[in-house]
Amino acid sequence: MKIRTEEAKERLIFALDMGEDLEKTLEWVDRLNNRVGLFKVGKEAFTRFGPEIVHRIRDRGGRVFLDLKFHDIPNTVARAAEGAVRLGVAMFNLHALGGRDMMVQALAAARKTAGDAGVPTPVILAVTVLTSLSTGDLKGLGFQISPDDLVVKLARVARAAGMSGVVASPREVSAIRAACGKDFLVVTPGIRLGDEAGQDDQKRVDTPREALRNGADYIVVGRPIRLARDPAAAADRIVREIGLGLADKQ
Repeated sequence: MKIRTEEAKERLIFALDMGEDLEKTLEWVDRLNNRVGLFKVGKEAFTRFGPEIVHRIRDRGGRVFLDLKFHDIPNTVARAAEGAVRLGVAMFNLHALGGRDMMVQALAAARKTAGDAGVPTPVILAVTVLTSLSTGDLKGLGFQISPDDLVVKLARVARAAGMSGVVASPREVSAIRAACGKDFLVVTPGIRLGDEAGQDDQKRVDTPREALRNGADYIVVGRPIRLARDPAAAADRIVREIGLGLADKQ
């Protein structure tokens, strides 16, 4: 079985949401820059450090997934999309529940801004259902539908709106593939190593190998690397699992 290590590294996104000190946070970029494909900057890091953290990651040669999950009226999200492009991020996301028009306008704004600047349009993802939500949680919110079915419905809407792909738990990847085809990207958080599932607030989880075998394009990993005794070794282990998952599909 041939492991495609370099390709596997590109598919690993490290969640860079930790710490109260920017310099200490950036040490993780230096530590993992040759071991992962992108660094995810979410609400925690962006609220604390602002756009500077994106600039500092890019100055180090890192690629950024801006995980702010834009969700507002279409015009507001379109302007936010323009800002994300100007920041130079490689990937960003918005909530599919904001609706088709919101997604269409955000995509159009991002493409125009990128074209005017002469840079590639970032990968733009639609967030479907958070991995912390179960069927019971959705019922409590008034949804008479399972997470699996809602994810697929939202993925279809996102695909029709022209999104690059979606963010969904690894448990829904196969269904999204069946509904949206092989060229529609799926990014999966909720990744845990085999002995870690069920130890935190993520409810719909899977291992790196299974996620890639089932058709995920990228996986987002935070705590399994960050809390490991040897984070670099943990990242390498996950890259190997990603490689095995890719090989399983051959």
